[in-house]
Amino acid sequence: MQISKPFALNEIGGRSNNEDNIFPPKGEATASQRFFVVCDGMGGHENGEIASSAVCDSFAATLKNFNHENFDKTIFEEALSSAYDALDEKDGSASFSSKKMGTTLAFLHLNNRQALMAHIGDSRIYHIRKDETGKATILYKSSDHSFVNELLQSGIINEEEAATHPRRNVITRVMQPQFEERCNADIHITSDVAAGDRFFLCTDGILESVNDTQLCRIISENTNDEAMIKTIEELCQAHSRDNFSAYLVTVIEGV
Repeated sequence: MQISKPFALNEIGGRSNNEDNIFPPKGEATASQRFFVVCDGMGGHENGEIASSAVCDSFAATLKNFNHENFDKTIFEEALSSAYDALDEKDGSASFSSKKMGTTLAFLHLNNRQALMAHIGDSRIYHIRKDETGKATILYKSSDHSFVNELLQSGIINEEEAATHPRRNVITRVMQPQFEERCNADIHITSDVAAGDRFFLCTDGILESVNDTQLCRIISENTNDEAMIKTIEELCQAHSRDNFSAYLVTVIEGV
């Protein structure tokens, strides 16, 4: 599998500080990159930034010299455990407020056999494909670990109600330190990866401004990834109150 140069966002948006972190850092990803991490930190001033940074740094260190053709679910879960250990260490080595820090996780790994996607919380992953007419369709979308999504999946509320629900920011699964039972990630693996496919990882700050229909339209109407990410950035700068971060990864040779 081969990809083109990935494009990223990691922006402060409408907040006073940026609690999102991504790996590789914005502007540093190349076509040789095999994995991507997007995290949305939480826990008050500085705490969220420390949590999201710890998780990104841990994945980067754990997988730095790894033979990526051997990557599988077991290796991911080992890397996730190391990231939890890093959170525990950060929590125990500094003085924080009483509000426990934490972070979401969106993770993508690509090799010559498959794409592995994993998430915790409400940071989201999309696998999108254009058809022969140029129309973009979502092949896979991760299901948010959130209170509102549980209501939506149960049929209690509809999409329109979910968009404005007063508890739409309540998440039901998160990476936090010092918990005996750590939250598991939902993992999706596919070998159906074709040239032209796009993977999009994002925090919920992106989703404040870009819904599924808009995302597909942006991808359908543009052939240039840099233009796509610029359009998304402009929408978020205009409408998002939160930090917003994303990775757009385009496949040029599939499995």
